[in-house]
Amino acid sequence: MKKILVAYYSRSGTTKILANLIAKKLNADIDEIIDLSKRRGPIGWIKSGKDASQKKFTKIKHTANPSEYSLVVIGGPVWAGTVSPAIRTYLTKEKENLADVAFFSTAGSSKSVGALGTMEELTKKPVFKINFDTKEVSGKVSKNVNEFIAKLKV
Repeated sequence: MKKILVAYYSRSGTTKILANLIAKKLNADIDEIIDLSKRRGPIGWIKSGKDASQKKFTKIKHTANPSEYSLVVIGGPVWAGTVSPAIRTYLTKEKENLADVAFFSTAGSSKSVGALGTMEELTKKPVFKINFDTKEVSGKVSKNVNEFIAKLKV
């Protein structure tokens, strides 16, 4: 049986909801990636999009050591069509510590494909990757989560 970690970053709480659901269904440990930059409120939202589009890194903190897991499921929001600085930093910092990976993103538009592609470029080919529309999180997300988990072959 694989030891699984779900590592995620969430500014608004949407990705956190999904990460917790995925972790529960996989019986996985969970690790929140915390961005130490101020990203709250309207100014934080604008800064977040700008930082993401400029492919900036940020200071982060997290507690789990991904090298202790055979599968790390990594999730985060899509900002300006790409990954958030917290996810970019985590993937770059932990690249050598990742065995198998899987990715999920949350986005309110169809621009999410670029974020998943960037996550793959920063690490390696994932077992599976999926984007969740933010509108689904409060509704019918369960079907897509089950599809995602089935593709992980755990």
